Amino acid sequence: MARVKGALATRKRRKKTLKLAKGYWGSKSKHFKMAKEAVMKSGNYAYIGRKQKKRNFRRLWITRISAACRLNNTNYSSFMNGLKKAGINLNRKMLSEIAISDPKAFAELVESTKRN
Repeated sequence: MARVKGALATRKRRKKTLKLAKGYWGSKSKHFKMAKEAVMKSGNYAYIGRKQKKRNFRRLWITRISAACRLNNTNYSSFMNGLKKAGINLNRKMLSEIAISDPKAFAELVESTKRN
């Protein structure tokens, strides 16, 4: 039976890691051992960042809606409660876009929530 050598697979794996570490400072982009640690850590940061991005956007949308509500003499919580009671199913992203791009339509939404 032929002897199997793992040099090709090892080189491929190391090249892949070093490619991911390209642009890192110092020996983190040159030495495999340090590059591997840096890539693992950056992967963790990226994973956490994808979750934080969703949180941050939701906070932004709520802040925008709240500011638009204050301009229309109501507060955020009563506005959202009124929307729910009125049966208006708009998510926060769309509400913030309406508040920015079309303040008159947002004012009409506020009036419809005050009626309920």
